[in-house]
Amino acid sequence: MKSGVVAVQGDVSEHVSTLQAAIDRCRPGGHAVTVRSIKDIESVESLIIPGGESTTISKLLVRFGIFDAIVRRAEEGMPVMGTCAGCILMAKKGDEQVGRTHTKLLGLMDMKVDRNFFGRQRESFESHLSIDGISGDFSGIFIRAPAITEVWGDCRSLSRLDDKIVMARQGSMMALAFHPELSGSTVLHEAFLSL
Repeated sequence: MKSGVVAVQGDVSEHVSTLQAAIDRCRPGGHAVTVRSIKDIESVESLIIPGGESTTISKLLVRFGIFDAIVRRAEEGMPVMGTCAGCILMAKKGDEQVGRTHTKLLGLMDMKVDRNFFGRQRESFESHLSIDGISGDFSGIFIRAPAITEVWGDCRSLSRLDDKIVMARQGSMMALAFHPELSGSTVLHEAFLSL
């Protein structure tokens, strides 16, 4: 089993480490790898799009020639998880900031996002979250975080903070407004691998 982390910009190494720890716990012998090419995309069974800067990641996905390959593999059923900036890119609709920056969304999930809903970098925070299907509280770390403002179709809210959706799932895809790779826990990466 090989699971990948898109490695064009953002919080890549932390995701790779956490993903490998999750694989070691639930699928020993598997590997977490970085993904930068179509060949890489074709070689993985699941994919994480990390946090970072959504406009930059979007442009680099196009420049590296992997934007369309990610969409195709996801539509074929490959599990994909987007965190923070990755959450923004997973959405079918964005706010005016997404439009103003000409950020090309992957459009994989039936949801709308507000790009900087929880404020700027200096307004980053940590909050305990209740997540459907996960026992106990999870410590969500929000860094210049988006919010999911609307879901429809098959997309379902899994967690809320102050009545705003911060985690959603649609089939084998998950979107998180926070950074699970910084929490010290592998529980959400394990949940992702179970998809």
